[in-house]
Amino acid sequence: MSTGSVEVSVVLPAYNEEDTIEHTVRRTRETLASFLPAGSYEVIVAEDGCEDRTPEIADELEAEFADVRHFHSDERLGRGGALNAAFEAAEGDVLVYFDTDLATDMRHLEHLVESVRSGEYDVATGSRWMPENVADRPAKRGVPSRGFNLAVRTMLGSELRDHQCGFKAFSREAFRELRPAVEDEHWFWDTEMLVRAQRKGFAVEEFAVDWEPKGDSKVDLVRDVLGMGSQILRCWWEFAVSPYVNRRTGAVAGIALTLVALGLMLFYLDPSEVLAAVEGADPALVAAGGVIYALSWPLRGVRYRDILAELGYHEDTTFLTGAVFVSQTGNLVFPARGGDLIRAYVVKARRKVPYTSGFASLAVERVFDLLTITLLAGSVLLGLAVFAPEQVSALLAAVTGDGALAGSQQQSGRVALAVASFVGFAAIAAVGVIVASARTDGGYVRRVVEWASDDGYVELVATTVEGFVRDVQTVAADGRAFARVGATSILVWTIDVITALFVFAAFGVDMPLAALLAAGFFAVSVGNLAKVLPLSPGGIGLYEGAFTLLVVTLTPVAAPAALAIALVDHAVKNAVTVVGGVISMVTLNVSLTEAVDGASAESEHAVEATTTDD
Repeated sequence: MSTGSVEVSVVLPAYNEEDTIEHTVRRTRETLASFLPAGSYEVIVAEDGCEDRTPEIADELEAEFADVRHFHSDERLGRGGALNAAFEAAEGDVLVYFDTDLATDMRHLEHLVESVRSGEYDVATGSRWMPENVADRPAKRGVPSRGFNLAVRTMLGSELRDHQCGFKAFSREAFRELRPAVEDEHWFWDTEMLVRAQRKGFAVEEFAVDWEPKGDSKVDLVRDVLGMGSQILRCWWEFAVSPYVNRRTGAVAGIALTLVALGLMLFYLDPSEVLAAVEGADPALVAAGGVIYALSWPLRGVRYRDILAELGYHEDTTFLTGAVFVSQTGNLVFPARGGDLIRAYVVKARRKVPYTSGFASLAVERVFDLLTITLLAGSVLLGLAVFAPEQVSALLAAVTGDGALAGSQQQSGRVALAVASFVGFAAIAAVGVIVASARTDGGYVRRVVEWASDDGYVELVATTVEGFVRDVQTVAADGRAFARVGATSILVWTIDVITALFVFAAFGVDMPLAALLAAGFFAVSVGNLAKVLPLSPGGIGLYEGAFTLLVVTLTPVAAPAALAIALVDHAVKNAVTVVGGVISMVTLNVSLTEAVDGASAESEHAVEATTTDD
């Protein structure tokens, strides 16, 4: 019950509204007085860290009218945060808010208030998309709005047509029950309130309103794409996946993920060719190559441990090795290295490493990987140019079309080398930028984000991205850590090459060790650079295409045998990854579903990695 005679509290969220707030307050009071007894309502200006004269105007209105209150915040809370704070301080049992531009016709205010005040509904909301009264909205507003509402209905199971209309009312009981579960404190707040109200079984009324857009608006990259889209995905995961996750389903999901990975691996690599290659190779040497390759995984765990340690998180190497295994297995399934997201979830849920630091550590690892294999490939190429220039000439001939490869293999190899060159130069450039900026504080990130958007989410996103960049720079700024992680990366990729050399031996390749080492380092390095991008022209994987072209050019191995070596080498490495992924997901129980379930139980959220808004 209310603390006095006030029944209805109308909150006006205000951020830099000096041009409209006085008119809005006076119009609100007049409308409320037309259907409510004097003293039964209050108007609260929820002033959200304004930078203009809105606070002064709100103070003047509070002094003039006994039923007007000014709720001030020194810092920006976001629209949802400001509404939460003001509703908590309100006295009424019916909590109402609407946008201060009065885009919704005020003649609907009585319907909005009485729907909840009468007890018939717990929540009421105006709608611009009811069939009998569709708002006349310009395309730049209407199309994104329809798309957003369709996504909410489809993914979150809402039955409403319009979730973002700034014209809503809640009973105090509904607000108090819903608020603890609502995580967003900005533009998605009212959508999440409506969706959770329906899921809780509250009676929700949606009614058509006359609505006229006021002022100019545009689709905002930060708010609409990064903000609203990520919030829909967050709620979808919580509603559709998390309730069904436990240790048993986590293990089942891990096994299913592994089976899908195997299926996709055989889809991209013709099973008959793989089997034929294996039949022609020495299985003992192929198996030995697999054992050697497995030794690189603890080193990956050590490297990841060292990166996280620089960011202030000291974790167990065994656990981190398992997390790496799981994410790399996921990379066999998800495009664009989507499996890396699994690792961020794992270290967040199980070791409380914030998402910004988790993604920053992954970025550091990826940069070191790309830099290492670029340097390995470049070093071998330089050595060939000095000691065997005829092989460099042969390589150029193969790329330009004068080599011995078949058309599809040559096309794949050419594209692979182009991709590898691009990725290699990009890796070197990225390292240069990170190292050069490691000791600077120029605010470049914030300026870029602010250039892309002028919405209230800018502060949140800019602070998050700055935290990410700061974590990456932390590793780059420490010379000893940089060298240690770099040395481990060289060991990891040297073992990758040694694995390929065992496969060469399994196929009976007989050539001087120095030449074989050069070919192996170059083929593996360029092959791994090439497969960073998801391209596969000519029916061959980029790794296999680059590997085959380089082996044929730099060694006496014929094209069919070179392709078979590439297939077996890649298959052995993927098989070790899959086996390690199974062991990690089942034994260590760090599957994707288990990780996200753990994340949902944590009190931290991604936004907690940011600092308070200025």
